Amino acid sequence: MGKVLYNQQFVERSKLIDIEDRGYQFGDGIYEVIGVYDGAFFLLDEHLQRLKRSAKEIQLSLPYELTELKEKLVELVSLNVLTDGVVYLQITRGEAERWHHFPHESVTPILIAYTKIEETLDEASKNGASAVLTEDIRWLRCDIKTLNLLPNVIAKQKAVENNAVEAILHRGDVITEASASNVFMVKDGKVFTHPANNYILNGITRQKVLELCDKLQITVQEEAFTIHDLLAADELFITATKLDIVPIIQVDNQPIGSEIPGETTKKIIQAFHSSLQALRIS
Repeated sequence: MGKVLYNQQFVERSKLIDIEDRGYQFGDGIYEVIGVYDGAFFLLDEHLQRLKRSAKEIQLSLPYELTELKEKLVELVSLNVLTDGVVYLQITRGEAERWHHFPHESVTPILIAYTKIEETLDEASKNGASAVLTEDIRWLRCDIKTLNLLPNVIAKQKAVENNAVEAILHRGDVITEASASNVFMVKDGKVFTHPANNYILNGITRQKVLELCDKLQITVQEEAFTIHDLLAADELFITATKLDIVPIIQVDNQPIGSEIPGETTKKIIQAFHSSLQALRIS
């Protein structure tokens, strides 16, 4: 099963969660999923900064300074000899008697991190994939990466039942993001994506794509767009940790553009792969 980082120790994975852990009973906690390629973290600092922000937004004290946590995660990858996959990191508010309000400050947060082998969707990245549309029924603080993921789970299940790779979410007529990824569309050579406000999680891969677009001199407009806009797009793609960048060539059985990965999307994917290659060289 491998080693798990549990607060200050590396332990075997068994009987770690108490029944009154607030993450288990309330979803009272935060998490991050961090990609590992050829044994090296990708954008680790960015993930940890987002973790710190999420903790602040729900008034949760981090049990580590980020520098120490970073060292521990690097050690965890080494202990488990992880080459390609992810590190899942979760912090809950701790174990306390079940009351809705925050427990006494003496209750300490609980941190768990473990490694998981996970390959990228190379075939989908090359040839494209399908998606479905579904109503965004999540709460209004999607910018916080919390453990409250039941609406995402329901949306992803709809995608699976329709042989799709992802469920694209909309509030009314406005596209927000997807069940576990951010959504980009391309129209007339310009890239569009929902602004990073409370309606979406500002994905780390999303941020990297915006950086790459700037380097490639591709115009990006961070503004809301509609279902109609999406279905009329020239190109469409999603981004997420370890999913990387996947072109979407069909939504609800309707073709997107030419129903093949578009040139702008392929250009961004190539630049992303170059970033990973630079990581491997370093």
